[in-house]
Amino acid sequence: MTIPFFYKENLDPADTEVVLDEDTSKHIVQVLRMQNKEQLQLTNGKGNLVTTEITDNNRKKCAVRVLKNEHITRPSNKITLAISLVKNNNRFEWLLEKATEIGVTTIVPLICERTEKTIFKTDRMKSILVSAMLQSQQSWLPILQEPIKFLSFVNQVDVANKFIAHCENMDAKVQLIRYLPFTDSIILIGPEGDFSSDEISVALKNNFHPVALGNTRLRTETAGVVAATLLAMAE
Repeated sequence: MTIPFFYKENLDPADTEVVLDEDTSKHIVQVLRMQNKEQLQLTNGKGNLVTTEITDNNRKKCAVRVLKNEHITRPSNKITLAISLVKNNNRFEWLLEKATEIGVTTIVPLICERTEKTIFKTDRMKSILVSAMLQSQQSWLPILQEPIKFLSFVNQVDVANKFIAHCENMDAKVQLIRYLPFTDSIILIGPEGDFSSDEISVALKNNFHPVALGNTRLRTETAGVVAATLLAMAE
């Protein structure tokens, strides 16, 4: 049986006892109906995985005792997905969920010339990442950056393997999978109307390689998932 898995952002690996917040406590006690001496696991999203035993199943401040403390090494394959915000929040939230499950290291929301919506609710987006991390039984939470303008971001990137997926000159681009394998990469994914010609030009001048993600034109969030999946296979 799988041990229930929860997130505690300020978890200190040195703690021998932990008191959980009210929302987590209610879920443990009222929803899962867990009792004293039952085990659960905690992570802070930074690689720490703590196995604990309930000592006080209080529905407002459940207390647990640490039985085992592990540190899970982060995969060496670091993936940065820099992707335009999209008009439909549900689609972007779906992308965040899937990117987390796949194992993306960093997610950068881009504001491009053709980005239609720039409102970004950081707290809600982070909660989606946390849920996806727990669901996929991982101990590393992706880094979620604040939205940044495309040109500002492209001019500051310092990564060995840099790619941009765009829809211009499809026949002239190399499929992303041809570049694999490597262990540190970043890919730019544009908005629903694609990157502008000027944005593509700036990216190429900053040594981003133009790549294709297949033989069909993909929606922004689909392209993000395909790119993340291909890059995750590179290790």
